[in-house]
Amino acid sequence: MKSIEKVSKRLRELRERHNLTQQELAEVADFSQNFLQQIEACRKKEIWLSTVERLAAAFSLDVHEFLAPQCPTGTKLAKKVTSSRVHK
Repeated sequence: MKSIEKVSKRLRELRERHNLTQQELAEVADFSQNFLQQIEACRKKEIWLSTVERLAAAFSLDVHEFLAPQCPTGTKLAKKVTSSRVHK
């Protein structure tokens, strides 16, 4: 599995575990929703370490925890989410 595929899979797992939309995660991680869509769909050919650091930090994880073989348990969001219309 390529690195971007690992990041994509883990990102989706954690986002779904926290019942977040891509829009809500974009707010927490301070990325655009479009950028996160591209990562989750593996449309990015490369990803910077600083991007992975920010994604991991959104779930209060270090990079090594984010990229661990097993999805980490007990994760928490780094900041409160303003609910989107989807969850209202």
